[in-house]
Amino acid sequence: MGEFTIFNQGDRAPNDGTYIETGVNSYHMGIQNPKKVSLHKGERFPDNTNHERKWIRMPK
Repeated sequence: MGEFTIFNQGDRAPNDGTYIETGVNSYHMGIQNPKKVSLHKGERFPDNTNHERKWIRMPK
């Protein structure tokens, strides 16, 4: 089994790292000023900017 790659607000971070908001049409148009957070393993994800957004781990 693999690790989840998309997270909702309130989920716990699986690993330390920087996470960034993504959402509908983000692959085509991008998100202007996406919210970024640094979390440690087990910390909860904060609220998203709107209901269509999710959290993903920021690429290195």
